Amino acid sequence: MITSFPGATGLSEVSIYDWPGADGAAGGTPHVHTASTEAYVVQRGTGRLETLDSRGFTSTVLEPGVVLWFTPGTVHRAINDSGDLQVLVVMQNAGLPENGDAVMTFPPEHLADAGAYRRAAALELTDADGGVAAGEEAARRRRDLALEGYFALKEAVLAAGPEALAGFHAAAARLVSAKTGMWAEYVAGGALEQAETTRRQLHSLDSAESFYLGEAQTTMGKRGARRVYGMCGRIRTWGLSDN
Repeated sequence: MITSFPGATGLSEVSIYDWPGADGAAGGTPHVHTASTEAYVVQRGTGRLETLDSRGFTSTVLEPGVVLWFTPGTVHRAINDSGDLQVLVVMQNAGLPENGDAVMTFPPEHLADAGAYRRAAALELTDADGGVAAGEEAARRRRDLALEGYFALKEAVLAAGPEALAGFHAAAARLVSAKTGMWAEYVAGGALEQAETTRRQLHSLDSAESFYLGEAQTTMGKRGARRVYGMCGRIRTWGLSDN
C-alpha cells in the first residue's frame, strides 16, 4: 500500500502572506527546519526568499518557473512583492514538518524552553463558524514576533558571518530534541521503507525476476479544500486518496 508521496515527501500549495512586516516587506514567518529539506516551485507572482545559512545572508528572486531548495539549518523568510505569490512546496520526510520539525526565529527569551516557545507559537485554527479573524490575528502576532528575532539574527550574520547562527541553531536543537523518537518512526515508515523497497526491487531485477512489476498501481493525490494558517502563508495540502 502506498502511504506517502514518492520519496516519502509532503506536498502543499502555499499562498505567501501579503501582510507588511516592520521593515515594510510583506511575507511570512521566518523559521528553520531542523531535519528536513524544503523545496519551492514558484507557480505565480513574484517575491524573494531571504536565507541565513553557511554562506551568510542571501536574497533569491522568486518568479514563475524558479525551483530552489534549502537544507536543514537554513533560516528562511518568504517575501511577497507582487501580492499574489504562490509556491508549491515539496517537503522531505513527510510527518516531521507536521510534527514540530520547524522552529520560528523568536527572540531568545521565547526559545528558552518548550513552554515559552509553545506560548509564542500558539495559533488558533480557523473553523466554519467564523474563526478567521482570530486565526489571522494569531498568525500575524507570531509572524511579527519571529521577524523581531530574525532581524536581530540577520544583523548579526551580516556583521559577524554565519557563526552568528550558532546560538539560534543550538536553541532550536534543544527545543526539538524530545521529538526525535517520534520522528524516527515516521522516517522508518516513510523514507527508509521506500528505500528498502527499492533495494529489494533491484535485487529482483539483478536476478531477472519481474514478479513485483505485476503489482503496479496508480494512486490519486487529493487536494484539500480548506486553507489553514501556516508559517509562510495560507496552506492547502495534498493527501493520498483511499482508492
